[in-house]
Amino acid sequence: MSHFKRFLLSCLLLTATLAHAQKAPFTFHTIPLPPEIADKNNQFSGLYLRPNELLLLSESRLQERAEAKVYGINLGSIDNQLAGKAKTVGYRKYSILGLDRIKARIDSACQLYEGLEGLTMLGDDAYFTIETTTASTYCYLIKGRLSEENASITIDTRYLVPLAKPALTDGTHISNAGFEAATGYNQSLLFLFEYNYFTHDNVAFRLPTAAIRNDIPHYVPVARLPFRVTDLTYKGKNRFTAINYFYNGADDSVYRTPSPDPNARFLRNGSGYQNYCRLISLRYRHDKITWKPLFELPREYMTYNWEGLAAYRGGYFLINDKYGPSGQSTLLYLQKK
Repeated sequence: MSHFKRFLLSCLLLTATLAHAQKAPFTFHTIPLPPEIADKNNQFSGLYLRPNELLLLSESRLQERAEAKVYGINLGSIDNQLAGKAKTVGYRKYSILGLDRIKARIDSACQLYEGLEGLTMLGDDAYFTIETTTASTYCYLIKGRLSEENASITIDTRYLVPLAKPALTDGTHISNAGFEAATGYNQSLLFLFEYNYFTHDNVAFRLPTAAIRNDIPHYVPVARLPFRVTDLTYKGKNRFTAINYFYNGADDSVYRTPSPDPNARFLRNGSGYQNYCRLISLRYRHDKITWKPLFELPREYMTYNWEGLAAYRGGYFLINDKYGPSGQSTLLYLQKK
C-alpha cells in the first residue's frame, strides 16, 4: 500500500472514530422511581409510550414465581419531576391475566418459557414477545387487551404465533437470545432478533395488519449488525431508533465483534473487553433494513444493561433490567438540548 493510501486510510479511521466519539446531543436525567418499581426483581425488559403514560414491561418470569405485570408511569408526573415540581412519579400496575395458560402451552410443546422481552401496542391491543430457553427452536408472539378500568391486560390464549429463532451455520442457537426489540408502525408490527451478526442471512419479522389473523410473519433482510439489539422505537417515515449494546459477560463471547470490523475497537479495553452502548438509526426501505450509528452513551451509563427504549419529545427513555451499578431498575431520560 502506498504512503498516500495509508495516510488516506488513517484519516478515514480517525474521522470515523471522532464521529463515534461525539457527545450525545442530550442532557441525562435519572427519574427517581418508587421502591416498588425500582425493585430489581421486576427485571424490566421493554418500554412502550402511550398518550398519557410510559409502560414498563416486567420479564414476568413465572417459573421463578414472579408476578405477571406491566407498570404504567404517568407522563405528566414525569414532566413535573423533571421540572422540579414533584419528587416522585405517579404510577399504576396492570396485571397480566392468562399468561400462565400460555406458558403451559409453550412448555407442553417442549419450548420452555423464560419470560417476556418485547412490548408494543396497536390501539388497546398489547403485543408481547416471549423468550424461551436457548435450546428451544421458537420464540413466541402473544397479545392481550389492555383495560384501564380494570388495570389489567387480558391475554388472548388462542393467539400464539411462533417466531423461528435464527441459528448459526452448525444449527446451534445463540445463548439466551430472543426477539427483544418490538415496535408498531403504520398498523404493522416489527420484531428484531437480539443477534444480527450471522455470516448468512440476518432477518427481522414483520406482521402487517392484514397478516395478523393469518399468523404469517414476513421475513425482512437486515444489514449485518454487531452487538445486541435490545429494543427499538418508531420515529416516523419508516425510521426507527434502537439500543445497540455489548455486555461484557463470560457467556457473551459470540457478541465480540472481530477485527477487521471497525466496530471491534469500541469493545477493547487493553487486552480485555468492556461494556459498550450506543443508539443507532434503522431505516426500512425497499424491503430491507439498514442502519447507522447515532451516538454513544457517556461512559458512566455503559455498565447498565439497557433493555427498554421509548422516544419522547425529541428525546428518549431508557431502562435497564437489574444489572448496573445501581443494583436496581434505573429509568433514564435523554432530554434534547
